[in-house]
Amino acid sequence: MRQLLLLVLLASSLLVGCDNVEDGELKPEDVATEFLRAIYIDRNIENALPYVTPQIQEVMKSYYIAASVQRYMLGLSMTDVTLSVEDIDIDFFRKFADETTVVIKLTGKKGGSDWIDDRTLRLKKTRSGWIITEILPETGKINKGAY
Repeated sequence: MRQLLLLVLLASSLLVGCDNVEDGELKPEDVATEFLRAIYIDRNIENALPYVTPQIQEVMKSYYIAASVQRYMLGLSMTDVTLSVEDIDIDFFRKFADETTVVIKLTGKKGGSDWIDDRTLRLKKTRSGWIITEILPETGKINKGAY
């Protein structure tokens, strides 16, 4: 029994160490989610700026309001949005990857109707953490309406 307890403690300590994120550094999926949260839920462009490159920041600032960023940069105007991570192309080797793409699922209202859609963001690891370098164009795999 004692050996079993020791084995369980050892295994759990190894699992805890697997998701080690450096001090305060956000994971790519956290960066993508926080960016979209700022645009769709908080509706505040300023909150979204730290998560993108200076080039994307410049374009975002030219739109002034979150509704314009939704419409023209993300191609999807929605309200009452909830976000969830749909897919991320790295996992086990996360520590060694410098670039990744994250797919975030958006659930909410579009034009008053229930709508589910997703957006794909490309991120790159910098000295200060992960940053969004590109909002990928949609490839036609969108939901046509209700859920």
